Amino acid sequence: MKISEVTRLDIIDFLRSKKINWHGRSNEIGFLSRIFDLNKMPSTDRRFDTAEEDIVTHRISFDDWDDDWVFSDDRFNLLRGPDEIFMRFLCEMLHPSVRPKPLEVNSLLKIFNKHLVADGWELYAKHHISRRRVFNARPITAKVNLKAARNVAVVLDSDYMHHQINRMESSIETDPDLAIGTAKELIETVCKTILAERGKPITGSPDIPTLTKATLKELDLVPEGVAERAKGREVLKRVLSNLATIGQGLAELRGLYGTGHGKDGKTQVMQPRHAKFAVGAATALATFLFETHKETKP
Repeated sequence: MKISEVTRLDIIDFLRSKKINWHGRSNEIGFLSRIFDLNKMPSTDRRFDTAEEDIVTHRISFDDWDDDWVFSDDRFNLLRGPDEIFMRFLCEMLHPSVRPKPLEVNSLLKIFNKHLVADGWELYAKHHISRRRVFNARPITAKVNLKAARNVAVVLDSDYMHHQINRMESSIETDPDLAIGTAKELIETVCKTILAERGKPITGSPDIPTLTKATLKELDLVPEGVAERAKGREVLKRVLSNLATIGQGLAELRGLYGTGHGKDGKTQVMQPRHAKFAVGAATALATFLFETHKETKP
């Protein structure tokens, strides 16, 4: 098994301790039938022939089984059975026909992935039904490191920035356009926050090059601020000049491919590698600007 028994126990123990209704708004037979052929599975009650008859009797007619009975039923073998079955069970728990409330789905998804990451797996939104996510499982591949950006959000106590970071992370593979658009928004948020904290709030709706330039100037990071006697001054000037172009480049990329503007019907969609690049660049710039602000704040 790729998903260890320890990981499975951690998830099952959580569901039991929180008394999570595993079948959601679906009934138990309907939920399990999406994964198993209940009429071909044997009964554990000698009076019946199939698993479905067992469930009808012990969960509907007499209700003498515990609510979490499925986790200890060897026929379904969620603890030691095939990875595909266990992961399918978790994905079905998050299916929009089972759980229609996004907040509840997000909460469970976070817990599931918290434990699955130990085995190198994750659940992700593969596609949508009526704008609601349908999940599948995949091995975790190399990701953009957003730890530094999360630290900035924590220091700023910014729920909005946390939301932006989570949205970038979750959409890199499934919606690269959204990730690119959000990367640009992250820079805007950090710039506006820095300027506000320094008593230079922005009015109106300036574009991102204007915001970035104003922030660089306030942080004394514009090329003109490099002392002539500084070692490597030419290199520093060139690097600092390029900082502003990151924001400009993301704005242009977002305009061409990201969310926020209607596109020509023949516009080609971006790939996850493009989104990773955009998110990585935005995160690096946002983190550098904030750390400079924190260290030089009057």
